[in-house]
Amino acid sequence: MADLNKNPQAKSSSGSEIKAANPFKAWFPLIAIIVCFIFAEWVFYSPSGFSAPENFEGGVEAYDAYQAWVAGGENGEEPPHWTDGHPVSEGVEGTYGIVRKGGFVIPIGMTLFLILLVFTIERFITIVRAGGRGNKDVFVKKVRRLLSSGDVDGAVAECDKQKGSIGNVIKAGLRKYKEMVAEPSMAKDAKKVAIQAEIEEATMLELPMLERNLSILATVASLGTLVGLIGTVLGMIRAFSALGAGGAPNAAELSVGISEALVNTAMGITTSALAILSYNFFTTRIDGMTYSMDEAGYSIVQTFDVRN
Repeated sequence: MADLNKNPQAKSSSGSEIKAANPFKAWFPLIAIIVCFIFAEWVFYSPSGFSAPENFEGGVEAYDAYQAWVAGGENGEEPPHWTDGHPVSEGVEGTYGIVRKGGFVIPIGMTLFLILLVFTIERFITIVRAGGRGNKDVFVKKVRRLLSSGDVDGAVAECDKQKGSIGNVIKAGLRKYKEMVAEPSMAKDAKKVAIQAEIEEATMLELPMLERNLSILATVASLGTLVGLIGTVLGMIRAFSALGAGGAPNAAELSVGISEALVNTAMGITTSALAILSYNFFTTRIDGMTYSMDEAGYSIVQTFDVRN
């Protein structure tokens, strides 16, 4: 593997060129996760995001008082309901304010949701490109028809038009087909085995590209629920702490705890559900492409068996 990464003109056993590994692809998942985390933290805590004054009852007035206090050299007591640039008013207005009351676990859940969004888009683009330019079923049928008529060069030309993973695999098989036709010293069964082995090798070279980063989607599907559960437990702890406090129950603290619990639950379940749907969608698409490769490979071997 090290030689393939260093040599931009490394070749497979069939003689086809293998492109050198792109270092950015190896670092992309880590970079994307870090960027998603930073962006989620900024959106959650920034006065321009979920911590905007208008998302809280009396927040605009409290924020203006805070800014005046800062402009005045921070003399006197800090304005009420505002600490370290973040609103602490108990009342909320709108969905963003409710989410902001979800507690510090919410940015982690937002990070997971952003990771899901980024890698869903990345996998969608990759798999669509891997499918080639045209309909893969029509392409496979056209290749089979050309092979049946003995037009191997025409089938190779169709692979060049189709491109993508399916086109690459079938083209590798067709090249081996032509090579075995011109090989006089091998037995027929050995030639068939060589063609099949070449198709399998080409398929194995394409599958890692198709399945790359799917493990991240699977991880998000599991972590989404767990992170939501952690936020729920912390919110309920706050709620029951308010109930257990001496004297009359603090309705404000109780509502904040319940809000934190429910918001985290909703975000965790939503993220997990979408991640499961995304993962299953892509694995189904990959299975369909693999089936098309196997179908075309079987046709190539069978055609060789009949015509030679």
